Amino acid sequence: QVQLVESGGGLVQPGGSLRLSCAASGTIRSIFVMGWYRQAPGNQRELVAGITNGGTTNYVDSVKGRFTISRDNAKNTMYLQMNSLKPEDTAVYYCNAQSLRGGYWGQGTQVTVSS
Repeated sequence: QVQLVESGGGLVQPGGSLRLSCAASGTIRSIFVMGWYRQAPGNQRELVAGITNGGTTNYVDSVKGRFTISRDNAKNTMYLQMNSLKPEDTAVYYCNAQSLRGGYWGQGTQVTVSS
């Protein structure tokens, strides 16, 4: 089993920044890829960014150049640095981990971009 706990969400003005954190615990050695997803009201959950154990990253086009995903393996924590935030970035952001035993989700953290 893998447990994921997100933190760092909140209310920010357009153009501002936030950093999300996802702390992993449990059978973390089995994880081979992690990612951040988001879901806005009325929309499907979408992949925002992903990172493999080897450090390979990928981003949805709408956040390229603004968001950066990273991992600190020593702290078993994944981050999402979000800059130049836009109102359309407003959503609940979820941490996801894929392991040999299946996929795991965090509880989500709300990000609201509004003036």
